[in-house]
Amino acid sequence: MILHKAFTMIELIFVIVVMGIIGQFGAEFLAQSYNSFIFSKINNTLQSNSATAVEFIASRLQHRNKDSVIVRTGETTVFTALKNASGQAFTVLEWISIDEDNFRGTTTPNWSGIIDLNQGVASGDLFSPGTNTNTIDNVISSLSYTKSGIDDAALFFIGANTDINGYGWDGNGIGDQTSVMHPINDVSSDTTRFTPAVGNFTGVDIFEYYKLAWTANAIVMKNYDTGKYTGKSMGDLVFYYNYQPWDSDGEKFYDTDENIQHFTIMENVSTFQAMSIGSVIKIQVCTKSDIVEEYSLCKEKTIF
Repeated sequence: MILHKAFTMIELIFVIVVMGIIGQFGAEFLAQSYNSFIFSKINNTLQSNSATAVEFIASRLQHRNKDSVIVRTGETTVFTALKNASGQAFTVLEWISIDEDNFRGTTTPNWSGIIDLNQGVASGDLFSPGTNTNTIDNVISSLSYTKSGIDDAALFFIGANTDINGYGWDGNGIGDQTSVMHPINDVSSDTTRFTPAVGNFTGVDIFEYYKLAWTANAIVMKNYDTGKYTGKSMGDLVFYYNYQPWDSDGEKFYDTDENIQHFTIMENVSTFQAMSIGSVIKIQVCTKSDIVEEYSLCKEKTIF
């Protein structure tokens, strides 16, 4: 049997110290790697969610009536035109959406955007050559899950009055044809004609070019600093659609009896802001996470 010399006390101490140093650095390295992974995951999630939310809002705003955009401070009939808004904590951005789906059509637009001023007005109807109200009704019905149709739609004329009070934002609806929005019905015997849903066109300025709308849209900050967000200064960004402020009932996005369709665009939103310079809108969505330590970022988009 061969005997080997044992470690001396100094050698043992040296080995223990070296192993301790290596262990300490190893633990720190693992902790840093874990933190880097967590922050990378949080950053990627927030980047992706905020970018998706901003792009979604921008895509909807792209087809807005540019003169109809308003803001509110909550579920109230009080409103302010976005271009005049400043200095208040607005939580609602709302606008009239142009029926782009029907205008694109398949091979040709379902509504032409043209009124023949030489025909129809005297008889009380508007003649729109190239328009097919049956197809328009079918598309609107499909997009609204049968809640709306052509008889819920309205026209607004290009170059006409753009008074912000003429869209029905006050919750009282529109009872005649003197406002910006002109509620219409179809004419069963002629798919190229619109007839007034309320009042008549007598004495009303009729313009050659129009656009058709069947819904308003709203982006709303909900549940801010309440419920699961209490003390966190965050909330949910919710999209509302398929309602008509110009309707005789003056539909509002928060009408519980109307079952207004909506869904959550994004959770954990700390800030939602919009500003207008002329007809250009800039939106900002900020989100944050309180995992490990607070981490936040913002995304912006300009819509022409």
